[in-house]
Amino acid sequence: MKHSALPLTDQDRQMLAMDFCGLHFNTPQVLLSGCVGFGEEYTRVKGFSNTDVGAVCLKGTTLAERLGNEPHRLAETPMGLLNAIGLQNPGSARVVAEYLPKLDFSETRFIANLSGSTVEEYAEVTRIFDDSPIDAMEINISCPNVKEGGVAFGNDPDMSARVVEACRTQTRKPLIAKLSPNQTDIANNARRCIEAGSDALAVINTVMGMAIDPEQRQPVIGNNQAGLSGPAIKPIALLKVHQVYQVAGPLNIPIIGQGGVTRPEDALEFIIAGASAVGVGTALFYDPLVCSRINSVMVDYLKRHNMTHVNELVGSLQLHEPATSVCAN
Repeated sequence: MKHSALPLTDQDRQMLAMDFCGLHFNTPQVLLSGCVGFGEEYTRVKGFSNTDVGAVCLKGTTLAERLGNEPHRLAETPMGLLNAIGLQNPGSARVVAEYLPKLDFSETRFIANLSGSTVEEYAEVTRIFDDSPIDAMEINISCPNVKEGGVAFGNDPDMSARVVEACRTQTRKPLIAKLSPNQTDIANNARRCIEAGSDALAVINTVMGMAIDPEQRQPVIGNNQAGLSGPAIKPIALLKVHQVYQVAGPLNIPIIGQGGVTRPEDALEFIIAGASAVGVGTALFYDPLVCSRINSVMVDYLKRHNMTHVNELVGSLQLHEPATSVCAN
């Protein structure tokens, strides 16, 4: 069901506004890295406003300029999108010097997405962004479409903790560790990242996948494998958010829940599972005004359930008892 977006009153906006690691978020929504470039692209769409979201996460940035992977880089699936961009970006120093001055920090918060091939590179990129107006930094330790660093760090709790610890020494700004779903125990990884100094967690990054051209008998993606996003991964993401919340919730570490949010109901599910904020990404490619509808429906839901603020909904999931086997037969 597609809902219409209704204008929000000041009282409605107060129900959605929140504190996230000491930062004021207009709403619980975050525009995800890789989907909105360096923060300006969607402001050109009529009816879109950065004020509808709590934060915008900029495209993944490395120390030096990167050209990215060989094409093809994108492949649509029946319920999602495969991508293997390979962190194409102009380098962190150029982003700080040329891209950040173009952003309107009065509209929303802006989060840098940090990537690297070594622990030292992550630390240096953090240092560069620390000396900038950026509001917070997301540590991309879980990128599945680069050949070094990335997912190798994200699937190893020890390496994840080392990266977070190195970044922590370079900044007092909020750090958000972006966790990979492609690992055995995401809750343990979350715990290690928190102990190393992460202020928040982004759950989850894309799921590894592949598409094959049967006529050529070759992968469609030039990188062979890619990250799958979109509706297909939402059930996985919801479970991972619930699992991480068991660790992060008692410590008051906020979670950005993400993976397949295309409707207002999806956003509500993630918050109920334990997310304080909700990431919107792939849906923007075909529905750039989805965020205003999510806000409208979220306010309506809170009012119908006699809640005065969205925080009351966080982690309100009521599990069935007793737990039983997940085997279908």
